[in-house]
Amino acid sequence: MSVRRVPETKAVPPFDPELEAALTAAVGTEPREPLTPDNLEARRERDAASRPRPTAEDLRADGRFDVTEFRVPGPPGGPGVTLVSARPAGLTGPLPLLYYMHGGAMIMGNAWSVLPRILSEWVLPLEMAVISVEYRLAPGTRYPGPLEDCYAGLVWAATHAAELGVDADRVIIGGKSAGGGLAAALTLLTRDRSGPRPLGQLLLCPMLDDRTTFSGRQMSGTGIWDLTSNETAWKALLGERYGAADLSPYAAPARATDLSGLPPAYIDVGSAEMFRDEDMAYANAIWQAGGQAELHVWSGGYHGFDGLSPKAAVSQDARDARTRWLRRLLAQSGKENRPAG
Repeated sequence: MSVRRVPETKAVPPFDPELEAALTAAVGTEPREPLTPDNLEARRERDAASRPRPTAEDLRADGRFDVTEFRVPGPPGGPGVTLVSARPAGLTGPLPLLYYMHGGAMIMGNAWSVLPRILSEWVLPLEMAVISVEYRLAPGTRYPGPLEDCYAGLVWAATHAAELGVDADRVIIGGKSAGGGLAAALTLLTRDRSGPRPLGQLLLCPMLDDRTTFSGRQMSGTGIWDLTSNETAWKALLGERYGAADLSPYAAPARATDLSGLPPAYIDVGSAEMFRDEDMAYANAIWQAGGQAELHVWSGGYHGFDGLSPKAAVSQDARDARTRWLRRLLAQSGKENRPAG
């Protein structure tokens, strides 16, 4: 049974049956109210109330992980940035580091709620560390503030790698949705500023383009996102610069015309979500620039499908593929971690 299909003349890719059932169970069959400037604050409050925010003690999971919160210098003229650092207990450095930006359309989310899954799926089995960034949110802080927060934290982490017990030569920049867009922008920014050089970039259903793509029009109103909500989020981030012809690629990475000299990228997206075409185009642009990108388009996947339906077969395949890519990338770095003692 289809859910939340807006009247349209175009055919749309169907949802995977398991994913569709989970979506219907979670949010019903009626169209979801779009995000608008008028209801943005109420939606933020509902999201904060419903999104679990574990404490550092929760994240330590009875001693399985070492967890520390740092308040580090922010960008020039800006406030400090909070970084949440975690690693498997009992492992000495230098460990590879996943430097991660959370999702939430640039207007919601936090650095803590994404960590339980990252710790169980990547940090523990791959013996790596993670730093999750609490960047400032729009519209209270517009571009470039959130990106500059992420850059300041990255520079601090690379400078303090020995103190953190991480390997500055094995840093992977990653994020999901809005965080995936920030990860792509941060990779471009650190390249152009000759900042810390990442080993790779992990871009999960990234939010890359402020312009409307074919899939944006085609899939609007299906799943959990629509054109009105997408426009509201981009306007919250960009203000009057939204849609500008000369918008910086650091604001919307799909605007980039030079994708040369970037580290290997992993990009995944659903076939039935609005961000499909911009994400596929970004992978193609990397290839055209002579770079390396691994692209997965998950059949029947809507935006964030693996979070809403983690037990579905396609969700498990997606998580396995990401883990395999991370494992290959780390193995190619030619270094091994050392257990304590």
